[in-house]
Amino acid sequence: MTPPQIGLVINRNDPYSVEVGAHYQAQRMVPPERVLTVDLPVDARLAPADLERLRQRIAAAFGPEVQALALAWTRPYAVGCQSITSAVTLGLHDEVCANTCGRNPVSPYFNSASGQPFRDHGLRPSMLLAAGSAVSARALIDRGVAAEGRLGLRGGLPVDAAYMSTADPARNMRAALFPPAGPVRGAGVRVQRLQGDLPQGTQPLLLVQTGVAVLRGLDRLDWVPGGLGDHLTSFGGLLDGGSGQTSALAWIESGATASYGTVSEPCNHLQKFPHPQLLLLHYLQGSTAVEAYWKSVAWPQQGVFIGDPLAAPFSRR
Repeated sequence: MTPPQIGLVINRNDPYSVEVGAHYQAQRMVPPERVLTVDLPVDARLAPADLERLRQRIAAAFGPEVQALALAWTRPYAVGCQSITSAVTLGLHDEVCANTCGRNPVSPYFNSASGQPFRDHGLRPSMLLAAGSAVSARALIDRGVAAEGRLGLRGGLPVDAAYMSTADPARNMRAALFPPAGPVRGAGVRVQRLQGDLPQGTQPLLLVQTGVAVLRGLDRLDWVPGGLGDHLTSFGGLLDGGSGQTSALAWIESGATASYGTVSEPCNHLQKFPHPQLLLLHYLQGSTAVEAYWKSVAWPQQGVFIGDPLAAPFSRR
């Protein structure tokens, strides 16, 4: 996926969105015809009627060339019990909010081999350019640009993918899906299976996945541009905090380039969180962050994807 295939959506009512959107357009050289300016409330949760108007504007503005969306804001991050990214991409599903701990419809993009999701599946995976401030968002975008084609080169920088087994049994469910420890041949990546909430004293980090409600020590992590980090917990997608759990924004503030968190109580269904092996697999194969993250979540309705959608450290485009 390349910059001409991304649709950039900016909320003119939000100074953060205007500034961050302009920086993204400049840094990613997004063509003017791929930029849509809309009027949205700057609230945590968007009303269903406003969502429908937004989806109609997106459908009218972008043709079949646009395969994914960069939403240049932090708020709104939800529509009812669903995330804004799933609601924009897949629409609303009433059954999700009827029982947020229940099964959700399987995303047609889950583990897809497609590099053209709109052409092949009729959907545009979306990601929020979300950060704690416009300054942090600009740094996030710059990290995404710096990541381009940086990894997996002969003699290049070695990096770690750290998978953490924790003492929190309800949130440690993904440990059964962690890939085997050791080097990934030809990728310059070492898989580390570790104990604890966060890795300590490793080489530069490409990926960290853990299961814990509150993260401590994120500021000590040494991220490579393009790094991915997420934690399995109930309310990591509440980007304005207030839940008592660490927000996915904390990963971005620590230097990661993309993350994921749920906006309503999902229970610990593995299908509602990024699959450890699939996320790494698609990223190593050259997918962008928006592709790799979306392809790793089977039931994404309650999860919000945040970061630079075009970050692609293993790309050879």
